[in-house]
Amino acid sequence: MSFKSRIIFLAAALVVFQTVALAYQKVDTPGMKPADKPDQSVQIEFITPEELKTKIAKNEPLAILDLRSQNSYEQSDKKITGSLRSRVRKVASRLREVPRDREVITYCACPADQAAILAARELLANGFTRVRVLKGGWNAWLQAGGPVQPKPRGA
Repeated sequence: MSFKSRIIFLAAALVVFQTVALAYQKVDTPGMKPADKPDQSVQIEFITPEELKTKIAKNEPLAILDLRSQNSYEQSDKKITGSLRSRVRKVASRLREVPRDREVITYCACPADQAAILAARELLANGFTRVRVLKGGWNAWLQAGGPVQPKPRGA
């Protein structure tokens, strides 16, 4: 291989590596956030099972979202009274089913309420203003003796 051929080869390799490196750089545009990811810096508010029981007893207008995993949901024959079932990844596509004029409560059966927190962030990122996570989720609700109802057949 001649000297000239080596230089051309090295120049071409440099162009390829530089192009690949630029393709994987993160563009930092001030004031912009990815549309498909909710803002992680939003402060999530929690509600205790006792507070939620009080709201339900007073017939306050609420939208309660059951975000338990498929396994957790199938293993139970009950849900929180009046709750709407959704998968976390489907929350954004079901926004029209969630009334905006009500306080929205999310719950799951995760150890640290992760699914409920993710859903709450998604709701807040989509313009909902009154969203809270049930602290302790499904298990805390059962321990507190909160009202439950049978799941719909085939659910």
